[in-house]
Amino acid sequence: MLKINNLHASVEDKSILKGVNLEVKPGEVHAIMGPNGSGKSTLAAVIAGKEEYEVEKGNILFEGEDIEELSAEERAHKGVFLSFQYPVEIPGVSVTNFIKTAINESRKAKGLEDMPAKDMLKLIREKADLLEIDRKFLSRSLNEGFSGGEKKRNEIFQMAMLNPKLAILDETDSGLDIDALRIVANGVNKLKSKDNAVVVITHYQRLLDHIVPDFVHVLYNGKIVKSGTKELAHELEEKGYDWIKEEVNA
Repeated sequence: MLKINNLHASVEDKSILKGVNLEVKPGEVHAIMGPNGSGKSTLAAVIAGKEEYEVEKGNILFEGEDIEELSAEERAHKGVFLSFQYPVEIPGVSVTNFIKTAINESRKAKGLEDMPAKDMLKLIREKADLLEIDRKFLSRSLNEGFSGGEKKRNEIFQMAMLNPKLAILDETDSGLDIDALRIVANGVNKLKSKDNAVVVITHYQRLLDHIVPDFVHVLYNGKIVKSGTKELAHELEEKGYDWIKEEVNA
């Protein structure tokens, strides 16, 4: 589904990614861990097509297609979803209206008509119930006055509605208490299938107790320097990242 070959990328002329290789197949959950400044959020942004990042070398294939020339919007229409570490507030636009617009724009890009209002309402209710979201929440302005947990839950709700092929969760656990973490993780787990894939970017192993990865990768100094199973995450929690640095620099 996703294949990254020797990816080098920079932002504002600062080299961040220095040869990332990664393959994600349908049905898999991959966790990307690493110390601050290692390039985790940059990798997420580059896959999603954020334009301030420049790919200098290598390529990103999504379902066999090189997507480097596609805009973030075009990638989203093809099924790439990125949850942001710091979601933006949009006063005056309700959660429901935002998601209706997003879904119908995606349908338009595929040559489909707008989803009938009755079907949209049914889908919104189903997904809200799945994620334990109060209906009143859906009429609030997008992210305005939301707590950290509410913002993250709203992003998982958007993911549930859009049903992407590849979901990239960038530090979804940051600022979440245990209850919010459980609800968000349950939502992700309920949305997993053999046809989609999830890439979870996190500092901490605690999220991976709830969203169990098939593979864990350690990103350090712009490269994936170690890969393993979920046991690698436990090892990182126990030892920290210093032993990885020592291994790399040995």
